[in-house]
Amino acid sequence: MSELHFPWIEISIAIPFLGATMVVWIKDPSKARMVCLIISGITLALTLGEYVDFISLKKFEAHDQADLFYIFFHRNLWVIDELNAPLLPLAALLCFLTVLATLRTKANRFSYHLMLVSESILISTLSCRNSWGIIVLLLAAIIPVWLELRLRKRCTRVFLMHMGLFAGLLVCGQLTVELGLTLVGGVVLTLGILTRTATFPLHCWMTDLFEKVTFATALLFVVPMTGAYAVMRLILPIATDETLQFIAMVSLFMSVYASGMALVQNEARRFFCYLFLSHSSLVLVGLDLATPIGLTGGLSVWLSAGLSLGGLGLTLRAVESRIGRISLKEFHGLYDQMPTLAVLFLMTGLASIGFPGTIGFIGMELLVEGAIDVYALIGMAVVAAAALNSIAILQIYFRIFTGRRAHAFFSLRARPSEKVAVLILTALIIGGGLFPQWSIASRYHAAVELIRQRNNLAEQASDLHQTKQLIPNPMNRLNENFMKP
Repeated sequence: MSELHFPWIEISIAIPFLGATMVVWIKDPSKARMVCLIISGITLALTLGEYVDFISLKKFEAHDQADLFYIFFHRNLWVIDELNAPLLPLAALLCFLTVLATLRTKANRFSYHLMLVSESILISTLSCRNSWGIIVLLLAAIIPVWLELRLRKRCTRVFLMHMGLFAGLLVCGQLTVELGLTLVGGVVLTLGILTRTATFPLHCWMTDLFEKVTFATALLFVVPMTGAYAVMRLILPIATDETLQFIAMVSLFMSVYASGMALVQNEARRFFCYLFLSHSSLVLVGLDLATPIGLTGGLSVWLSAGLSLGGLGLTLRAVESRIGRISLKEFHGLYDQMPTLAVLFLMTGLASIGFPGTIGFIGMELLVEGAIDVYALIGMAVVAAAALNSIAILQIYFRIFTGRRAHAFFSLRARPSEKVAVLILTALIIGGGLFPQWSIASRYHAAVELIRQRNNLAEQASDLHQTKQLIPNPMNRLNENFMKP
C-alpha cells in the first residue's frame, strides 16, 4: 500500500479532539466560537492537504506516513482511497461553515466542544476501513448528540430506542459474519444500517432529532451520510445480489415517500428532514445497483447532496436565527429583508435536485441512467422522487421569501461571515456544475474498483466452497466402512 508524504489523517483527527478539550474551559461564547472556528479551519486545511497528497500519488489507496496504529498493531486502521478521499474535505467543510455561519445570538446555545468532538469522530469514521473500527466509531458518534439532548433537558427515549436497536443489530451482524454465517450476518447488518439511515418505517427518530436538538447538531449528524459509508464498507463486499436489491427497493420506496411528505409539511425543519431522507435514500439506491454507471451516479449524488443540502440547511438555520422557528402555513415575504439568503436557498435547493449547471446535474443523470439499465420502473421512480422534491423546494421558497412584505425594526440581511459562507458554497456548486469532469472521473474509477473488489471476494468465496466440497469428509468414510457387510 502506498504511503502519504505526511501523517494527514492522524493529525486531522487529533486536532479537533484536542481543540475540544480547550474550548470546554472557555466560558465566553464569542471566544469559544473564535477558537472553534480556527480549529475547524485548520482541520479543513489538513483534509485538503490530505486530498491533494493522495491525488499526487495516483494510487487507489494509501495510508499515513508513520502510521502509529500500524506501528503498534500491524494493521492499517485509517486508510484513504478514492471512495473516502473527497468525503473528508466535505465533512470538514460542513463543520467549518457551520461555525462560520453561527451568529452571536446563537453562540450561547451552540455547544462548540461537542461539535469538535463530533468532527473528530466523523473524520475518523470516514477514514476507517476496518469493520469493527467503523462500528465502534458509528456508535461513538451517538454520544455527543445524546449529551446535547440531555443538556437541553429534552426526552431521549425515541433517539435511544432506535440507536440501541441500531447498535445491537450492527454488533450481532458483524459477529455473525465473523463466525462464517455471511448470509445471515449480512441481513442483520443491513437491518441495522437501514435503522441508522432512517429508512421506513424506522425513520421517526430523525424527525424527532430535528425537533429537539439545535439545527447545526442535527445537520452535522445526518448530512455526511455515514450510514451510506457503512453500506459501502460493511455490506457491499459481502452482500448477495438479493440483499442489495432489497436495500435498493426499500430505499426507493423511502425516497418517493419522503419526497411526498416534504410537500405537506407545515414546519421548515420537518420539511428539510424529509427532503434529506429522500436524497439519502436515492444515494442508497445508486450504491446498491452495483453497476458502474449506477454506482458512479450514487457516489456523485452523495457528494452533491452533501454539499447542496448542507448549504440549504445552513440557510434555513440562518433564517431561523432571525425570526425563530419557520412556519410554512403562511407567506413570510422575506426576500427584501434577506436577498442573499434567498438566492442561496434557491441555488442550493436546485442543486440538490440536479438542476442543469449545478454540481448535482451529472450525478442525477447518471443515477437515473443506471437505474433504467437495471429496471425501467426503478428509473421512473427516481425521476418521480426528484420531481416531487423540486416542487417541494419551490413551494417552500415561495412560502418563506415571497408573498406579503415583511417589516422589521432592524436589519435582517446576511452578516459578513454568512456572505463568506455563501461565496464558498456558490463557487463549489456552480464550479462543480461547469467543470464536472474531474469529479465524475474520480467517482467512476472508484465505482469500477469497488465492483472489481466485490467480484474478487465473491470468486474467492466460491472457490473456497468448491474446495470444501472436494475434500472428503472422514465421517463419510467411516460410515461407508461401517455399512459394509
